[in-house]
Amino acid sequence: MTDEIINNLQKINSRIQQACINSQRGTGSVKLLLATKTVPAERIKTALLAGHTLMAENKVQELKEKYEALKTIPHENHFIGHLQTNKIKDILKYEVTCVQSMGRLELAEKLHQRLLSENKQLDVLIQVNTSGEESKFGISPEGALQLVEQVSRLSTLHIKGLMTIGLLSAETDKVRQCFRLLKSLQQQIIAAAIPRVAMEELSMGMSGDLETAIEEGATIVRVGTAVFGQRPTPDGYYWNESIAVR
Repeated sequence: MTDEIINNLQKINSRIQQACINSQRGTGSVKLLLATKTVPAERIKTALLAGHTLMAENKVQELKEKYEALKTIPHENHFIGHLQTNKIKDILKYEVTCVQSMGRLELAEKLHQRLLSENKQLDVLIQVNTSGEESKFGISPEGALQLVEQVSRLSTLHIKGLMTIGLLSAETDKVRQCFRLLKSLQQQIIAAAIPRVAMEELSMGMSGDLETAIEEGATIVRVGTAVFGQRPTPDGYYWNESIAVR
């Protein structure tokens, strides 16, 4: 199992590097985020010890279950799932450094209040529903700029960029439209010059479409099954939405 994970990581790194070269981008311009939902802590350890130290969970329960086993290994933990406001205290307790799924003002305000009470700060990415599917979370493209402006006023939250879960489709052109839309929104927000807002990160692309995402400007690609193998249960069991981060 260890050899399999190491080999898979090498393959993914090669894909990322080749996509960067094809897009005339620096090979260090894209980060690999390990999407670790349903993955046992021992398998995650293999990837972390191999030097891939950016990971993310999408369920608070899994974050809690794996925390003790992983806390001694240096890594950065993001949260990429739909975050319920009653779980905010847990993501802070278990040392999440970035919430990539910030898609509504209510969550931002309650997170801000909790951070104030604990004298902490947190990075966030604004999640945008670029596919228009009702099954997806995230702010609409039309509402993205306003949400960025609103969240930017909350002193404990630091906006670092945007995130999207693109259309899950074999039709590359349709998937590309989602990524291209996120890139366009990034440029609009940069042009708005909103104080305290950085648009450094575009988190988009997964196991099957990371090349397309990199071509359209991704700085973070989220990869799970291509590193750890197929999950034992359907995505729908672990996600509130029918199309999930793979």
